[in-house]
Amino acid sequence: MQVVSSARRLSNVLQYSSIFLQFDRFLVSNFPVNEDRRAFYQWRTISGIAQQCCSSMTQECSIPMYLSMPNASFSSEAYAAEGTATATAKEIHDKMLESVEVKRSMPPNAWMWSLIENCKTYEDIQLLFGILKRLRIFRLSNLRIHDNYNSHLCQEITKACIRAGALQFGKKTLWIHNVNGLTPSVASAHHLLAYAEEHNDLKLMAEVVTLIRRNKLPLQPGTADIVFRICYNADDWELLSKYFKKFSKAGVKFRRTSFETLMRFASKIGDVDCLWKFDRMRSETMEQHTLGTAFSRAKGLLLERKPEEAAALLHEIYQTFSNSKSGFMTEIQQMVNEWPAQVRKHQKEAHQEEFDADLKSYISTMLSNLQNVGVEVNVNI
Repeated sequence: MQVVSSARRLSNVLQYSSIFLQFDRFLVSNFPVNEDRRAFYQWRTISGIAQQCCSSMTQECSIPMYLSMPNASFSSEAYAAEGTATATAKEIHDKMLESVEVKRSMPPNAWMWSLIENCKTYEDIQLLFGILKRLRIFRLSNLRIHDNYNSHLCQEITKACIRAGALQFGKKTLWIHNVNGLTPSVASAHHLLAYAEEHNDLKLMAEVVTLIRRNKLPLQPGTADIVFRICYNADDWELLSKYFKKFSKAGVKFRRTSFETLMRFASKIGDVDCLWKFDRMRSETMEQHTLGTAFSRAKGLLLERKPEEAAALLHEIYQTFSNSKSGFMTEIQQMVNEWPAQVRKHQKEAHQEEFDADLKSYISTMLSNLQNVGVEVNVNI
């Protein structure tokens, strides 16, 4: 009797399996989707019956996961803009989709790389993320692969999003929990930050830094480097100070270039206290000045009315960077021609004229001292 009963249950399962196979057409994105709610619930009911039958039998009779999944998992909502995608991206996408949903096999890796490379528009990126989601489902249900795609692939996806102007999708590559199988990384974040720097986009910068922290990615020296430059280029001292505190609290070890930006900005606004604070931090990690940090320190000495000390420091730097005399002269010219006007703006209006006259006097004294020790500085104040 048990044999007969098992045979009947097996017969029922095979019947239901054949029904499921008839529903393969619903897994193809370009097939018309039945919007009838009764049909939807009928589909869910059939799925439930099949699972119940299987649960009472041996594991050999189990139905693959993709057969018991509702068709919502393979909906075509993400492909609403396929009509405006570029022809090459659409062609590659369709081949990959056919491989997964018709042939039930993973497409070659080369197709994925080719699709990423050929993404030129926002609609192309929509196709890319749609196929990533479908491949993620296929890998989980059919191949039992739970690992995300490697970080190198995800970096290329981020770059494709930036190239296509699909920044909303680019930011999704930083999500630790995502349906596309992407692996977030600081390198991907840096690509987005580089775009923010190029376009002076403070909003994007803030969003990316927030995503880095929310998704438990480490703040790195390179991250601070880009963020500080963006704040400097935007002339936003308050924002730079805010991120300096955040990076310091996170224990980030700043690079020389970061200290150059910090000290240059502090000298630009005439904040001597912050300038010396940054200089102390710099000296704890590196003994030698760069041209940028040395000139910022010299500006601090001028603000403290110490032109002789400023001249001595620059003389030492002139000897140290004997092969960079053009860079030295560029810094001298900036100090003489641009810096006084920059720092003057941050002084009280009633004292600006007096401050300007005093500062030019100190600069003149410094230049004279440099000439006395053999440094050629042909600059007119």
